Amino acid sequence: MNVDLARWQFAFTSINHFFFVPVTIGLAFLTALLQTAWHRSASSGGGREEYLRLTRFFGTLLVINVAIGVVTGLVQEFEFGMNWSAYSRLVGNIFGAPLAMEGLAAFFLESTFLGLWVFGWDKLSRRVHLLTIWAVCLGSVLSAAFIMAANSWMQHPVGYVMNAHHQPQLTDIWALLTNPVFVWGYAKVLFASLVTGAAVMLAVSAWQLRHGGDRKVFTRSARMALVVLVPAILFAMLVGDELGVIEARYQPMKIAAAEAQWTTCQPCSFSLFQIGGGNRDQTPTQILAVPHLLSLLATNHWNGKVVGLNPLQAQYSKQFGSGYYVPNVFIQYWSMRVMAYTGGLVLLLGLWGLWLIRRKRLATSRRFLWVAIWASVLPFAMNTAGWLLTESGRQPWIIQGIMLTKNAVSPSVSTTSVAISLGAFVLLYVVLGVVDLLLMLKYAREQLPPGPETADFETYVSKSAVQY
Repeated sequence: MNVDLARWQFAFTSINHFFFVPVTIGLAFLTALLQTAWHRSASSGGGREEYLRLTRFFGTLLVINVAIGVVTGLVQEFEFGMNWSAYSRLVGNIFGAPLAMEGLAAFFLESTFLGLWVFGWDKLSRRVHLLTIWAVCLGSVLSAAFIMAANSWMQHPVGYVMNAHHQPQLTDIWALLTNPVFVWGYAKVLFASLVTGAAVMLAVSAWQLRHGGDRKVFTRSARMALVVLVPAILFAMLVGDELGVIEARYQPMKIAAAEAQWTTCQPCSFSLFQIGGGNRDQTPTQILAVPHLLSLLATNHWNGKVVGLNPLQAQYSKQFGSGYYVPNVFIQYWSMRVMAYTGGLVLLLGLWGLWLIRRKRLATSRRFLWVAIWASVLPFAMNTAGWLLTESGRQPWIIQGIMLTKNAVSPSVSTTSVAISLGAFVLLYVVLGVVDLLLMLKYAREQLPPGPETADFETYVSKSAVQY
């Protein structure tokens, strides 16, 4: 089998699936907040109409995203057995448990309660129905936790011993769940998901406000999105900074490649841009190098030391045998910057929106609303760049220090089979992506159903299931 082709296939399906994961987590949380606000206001007798209408509106977008996202994620489960059987046999004792828990516990929790939420508007009490959307939120969060626990073990294997068959066997589940790479990586995924969900809600609200949607209602959703967006992106940046320190400790190659740092430095500057670079160019022209910044990002110290790629290559060759252990420097360098720069732009957008809220101009600033619509792509670029930085930076290892990627593929699967399946997946995912985009745009642009003109909210709520 062609290893690079197998990697392309898994990367393509993973990136496409990860477009949906943060939207699901973020929108589930925001929809639960909206319904909670409606539940509390309904109990007090005021302001409940707007929150109920928004819950139904954004709940529709959530259901569409979950439906398409589930299909894109199923493929990955089969790819482990089809293309990466050597890897699956080696780590089945460890990797199988979190994947099984994700499928049997988190996914069923999320899907079951999503069904109850969709069809239970007129059948469940308000309190029980509210609990169903929070259960959906919990299920999506747990699903990400199990996946991240498995992935983090690949980045930094802990809590295991090699058995008689030379396979890693888990001996300490607590070590797996307290793995520093998991703790900080999972926190970053959650905050990035809140950023993504909030950006989507903000973009939809902005479009409605620019095109004659209910100003009172969508101003409220835009305000909520901004209130969640700003602290979420700030925490994502802070957590990401600490994750960089953790990775510099356990995967120094990844951090050195992210700065294209071929020689050891102390202190180390961080270049904002560079001309040239890559694995065959060790002397790129760095533009606007910020002194000490790489030292701070990699070590949390002003004069911290960062070991270069060449010394690390020599160290790994001595430790693990001859081979080339440097990841794709071009991908690492630019993924780091795309992630950081798009995150910075999202923060600026959020601060701009909060300033407009303070000035009571959020719903009338057409320039901000236009920018907010198109800025919805920024979190997706940020998430994809972060995924590339994490996964490409581990190469050539599929399990850091234990198994090389070239040794993990299925020996019985031909290159032709992988190429054909890759072509089929590209076609399928393009179709699914277009369907999802068209459905999201269609329902995001629809007018809100009219609110109740009387206090008969029970009748109004009973009709809300019709749209699903």
